[in-house]
Amino acid sequence: MYKSEKLANSLKLLIQSGTWKPHEKLPSLRSQCKNSGFSLITVMNAYHELEAQGLIYSKEKSGYFVADRKTFSTTHSFDTNQKIEINSIVFHYLKSIQGDHIIPLGSAFPNSQLLYSPKLIQILAQLAKRHFSYEQTPSLPPGNIELRKLIAQRYCMQGIQADHDDIVITSGGLDALNLALQAVTQIGDYIILQQTVFYGAWQAAERLGLKVITIPDHPEDGIDLQALEHAIEKYPIKACWFMLNCHNPIGYTVKDKIKEKLAKILYQHNIYLIEDDVYGELYFENKKPLSMKYFDENNLVLHCSSFSKILGADFRIGWVYAGPYSEKIQHIQLMSTLSVNSFIQNALVEYLSHRDYDKHLKKIRASLEKNKIDFYHFLQRILDQNCKVHYFPSGYFLWIELPKELDSIDIYQSLLSKNISIAPSHLFNAHDTKAKNYLRINCSFDLTASYQEALLELSKCINHAIQLYRASK
Repeated sequence: MYKSEKLANSLKLLIQSGTWKPHEKLPSLRSQCKNSGFSLITVMNAYHELEAQGLIYSKEKSGYFVADRKTFSTTHSFDTNQKIEINSIVFHYLKSIQGDHIIPLGSAFPNSQLLYSPKLIQILAQLAKRHFSYEQTPSLPPGNIELRKLIAQRYCMQGIQADHDDIVITSGGLDALNLALQAVTQIGDYIILQQTVFYGAWQAAERLGLKVITIPDHPEDGIDLQALEHAIEKYPIKACWFMLNCHNPIGYTVKDKIKEKLAKILYQHNIYLIEDDVYGELYFENKKPLSMKYFDENNLVLHCSSFSKILGADFRIGWVYAGPYSEKIQHIQLMSTLSVNSFIQNALVEYLSHRDYDKHLKKIRASLEKNKIDFYHFLQRILDQNCKVHYFPSGYFLWIELPKELDSIDIYQSLLSKNISIAPSHLFNAHDTKAKNYLRINCSFDLTASYQEALLELSKCINHAIQLYRASK
């Protein structure tokens, strides 16, 4: 049994025995951590489990309270989470993995050495000498017109009609996604997320005061369209936020026929789609996967992407293909991030105008594919036979399924004490207290001796956790 389940069961007994009365306030998360000795993540998961069972409820800025027995709820085939509190989890996780001494298997960014482009550095140096050429360039929304034209051209190369006026340059991919979501929703709206999803989606929903419905991952199609339609029938869904190409953390790419069906469902119910496509260029096969924008005939898809995963974190320039929402996004942008670095925008204009950019992409894909395959085969040799490594031909993440009795947060904490980071599934399943036996590792690095040692430590931690569980039975 998971730690969070044990804690939830203990608290449940206090409620059912009448020790805690209806509408009585529960100890705060931090107080519960101190009282129980469990981590903040464990306590939050326990509270979320009790809330999902209808045993407790939450009030904005007030905490958690015991529910009246008349308000107990039942479970459904999809999950609801009207109160989201993941920012604290993400904050503590990101703080814990910082430092040059940490082996970054938990990092969300690819190996920076692969992203280095001599041509781009040369362009930056030349622009720096001609500072007058960019100091006079307007940096206000919607962004550099020449850069927007080049991005529009790349859409057209995929058969997607695009006008540069429909594109807004942003301060990275997450900024693009946040702006797009804010443009089509209001506080209290219902949105749909995939059950396993990049934690930035949960953070955005929390910040905007949105109610979240999650739909389960489909073992073959990636996204469960039947569950999606059931959720739409039950709740007034305003928008979806999906990652369909090179999914983070699992890695799959949804097939075109599923994307086409999804587009029809969205049109039928007039639901917006915020498409997170920041990894779309990191495919291994010959043809780039289509985005949902290709199937969008009714301007319901706001397509978001970024240069940061292919040029590095310092080139945090993203964009939204916003269509009719371009002007609204610009207004929101003026009240938040305001403007995007004009120097970097000018550099990207020159860089994208050369063939070097596509050569750079081709080189990155080849390196990532080699490294991912090396990691995959090495893990296949050293991991317990009850572990499963999910491999998909794109990106730089491997999604590892541990035996069901294990909790990836325990593996994460154990490895961190050895200066090795991994990403536990708690970051990606904010409301699913049962899917905790997964972890994500970054395999964009060369499989050197130090990375082999780190993976061997991972294997040892998993084996030790299995032994402890068997000994407790």
